Amino acid sequence: MSTAYTFTRVVHDGREDEVAVEEPLEIRVDGVPLVVTMRTPGHDEELALGFLYGEGLIDGPRSAGATEDFANNTVEVAGPLTRDPGQRRFYTTSSCGVCGKGALEEVAVHSAPLPDGPNVARSLVADLPNRLEQPAFEQTGGVHATGLFTAGGELLHSREDVGRHNAMDKVVGRALLDGIVPLGERILCVSGRLSFELVQKAAVAGAPILVGVGAPSSLAISLADDRGLTLCGFARRGRMNVYTHPQRIIEGR
Repeated sequence: MSTAYTFTRVVHDGREDEVAVEEPLEIRVDGVPLVVTMRTPGHDEELALGFLYGEGLIDGPRSAGATEDFANNTVEVAGPLTRDPGQRRFYTTSSCGVCGKGALEEVAVHSAPLPDGPNVARSLVADLPNRLEQPAFEQTGGVHATGLFTAGGELLHSREDVGRHNAMDKVVGRALLDGIVPLGERILCVSGRLSFELVQKAAVAGAPILVGVGAPSSLAISLADDRGLTLCGFARRGRMNVYTHPQRIIEGR
């Protein structure tokens, strides 16, 4: 992601500063508009694929790119969808990824049972936030990051966005294109709090471990417990809390 495209310069208190860019993106499937999301530009094809996969609307990588009319802030994804999204249309903001859903039961998305996954030392998992690449955050302080790691702590991909769910979608979309979904032996790490949505996206992508710098919500913990996902929060300064399925975390190391 080019940091020149993720931030813009503004003036406040008589001096210049950098702020994160936030713009709308329309996702079309076979020419039909499906969703408008507010995001930081960059890796838009990954974002579109990750979003559709997380919503259970596609089951693998699809071609994605510019529309035939080359409309600005629009990405076209090849169909067909795996299920009918209904008459509703999604609208997502940088803070809410499920706005516009018609009913509470539409929020939950099916995910396959998670594998046993890797066994990882607590000290390594707690250190993963320090290994995230966050150039746009360092420039602006206004974006979230998601990283995909191997069980040995190697960073495979890191993406940033004003929306924490968008950063996750971008990473999952990249993993789809790389052919490594489900993420059965890998770890997802986010730079902020752990919401219901992030747990769901991780579970749908098949990641057995999700780590966050911030606190989890009660619903995130309940969902992680139900899906068999190891949820780790407050990962900072070499320490963390393990809220669900601690069998994957090796203590004392």
